[in-house]
Amino acid sequence: MSAEDKVSNKAQELKGRAKENLGDVTGDEELRAEGRADQTEGGLKQAGEKVKDAGKKVKDAFKK
Repeated sequence: MSAEDKVSNKAQELKGRAKENLGDVTGDEELRAEGRADQTEGGLKQAGEKVKDAGKKVKDAFKK
């Protein structure tokens, strides 16, 4: 996983938390839902990158 991807995915997750919290404070259910969606998307992207990293490690292990 590249450092840029890690930062981007984490930023999306944090942005989602901020949106959800703002939605809680303002009572805006749509903003809360957007925040939860952003968090989920960022988390899924991070998980996908971790799977790719693990696959690369396995591949590298068989090269040795």
